[in-house]
Amino acid sequence: MSFQRACALSEVPEDGATPVVLGDLELVVARYDGQVYALTDLCSHQDYPLSDGDVEVIDGVPTIECTWHGSCFDLRTGAPTNLPANQPVTTHPVRVEGDDVLVDTSAAHRLTTPN
Repeated sequence: MSFQRACALSEVPEDGATPVVLGDLELVVARYDGQVYALTDLCSHQDYPLSDGDVEVIDGVPTIECTWHGSCFDLRTGAPTNLPANQPVTTHPVRVEGDDVLVDTSAAHRLTTPN
């Protein structure tokens, strides 16, 4: 695993998100209920930044919403939780050390969904 410092934990609001660029990757680092997540910062429906969206729990699932068309994604898995998105976004392992949020950009996880 290759963890890189993405941002300070203090830069990520509780129940919120912040955009981060690591090399050529545009990520959104989100925080909900004390947990920190990293996902690709593009909605799989129309390539709109997820970092503009709200972080909230919907039906017990911590999600981030795309503000363009309202698709939500599970912060833990990247899976879409409603339409119009029907493809997941990529997630990355996260580790917090002190005030540093570290993201493993070499270990991307993308769910596969049947067509």
